[in-house]
Amino acid sequence: MLVDKKSKAVICTSFTNGRRHDFRLFKESGVRIHPDIKTVTDTGYQGLGKIHSNSALPKKKTKKNPLTKEDKRNNRALSSQRVLNEHVIGMIKRFKIVSDRYRNRRKRFGLRFNLIAAIYNMEITPTMPIANLFCR
Repeated sequence: MLVDKKSKAVICTSFTNGRRHDFRLFKESGVRIHPDIKTVTDTGYQGLGKIHSNSALPKKKTKKNPLTKEDKRNNRALSSQRVLNEHVIGMIKRFKIVSDRYRNRRKRFGLRFNLIAAIYNMEITPTMPIANLFCR
């Protein structure tokens, strides 16, 4: 899910059958982000810097190279910016379509997930027209 930081609205969704890593799903979705827009992601998107230069990723530690206090401070600042996305994901999970096993027809999962995202967007921004809620 792509989430707008100011309006807290879900901009775009992408999903697939079975297990698929988030970054691989992002690459296969074909979503392009304007170069002026700053993206804040978690450590699962390590290759995003090659695709989108204006991205902020937390730094990982290794056994040989532990994080410095400055790195920890930067990671904490990034996570405080990213917490908004986690809150939106939590709101979507209240509908149980993502948090539980989906046991209905797989063909309609995309439609239902987009409808739930539209309901969430209407709840936070009631003046937004419904035509602007879906991303293809």
